[in-house]
Amino acid sequence: MTGLALLIPLALLCGLVALAGFFLALRSGQFEDMEGAAMRILADEEPD
Repeated sequence: MTGLALLIPLALLCGLVALAGFFLALRSGQFEDMEGAAMRILADEEPD
């Protein structure tokens, strides 16, 4: 039972850290250009 008392708050803390990281990435513009990276992979450009 003492294991659960440690693991449940730890799991909640990890979830909150992940959620904060997602919102930070969302606010900084990480998800603005979803089409650009996919189109760059498909382009047949020779590197200089």
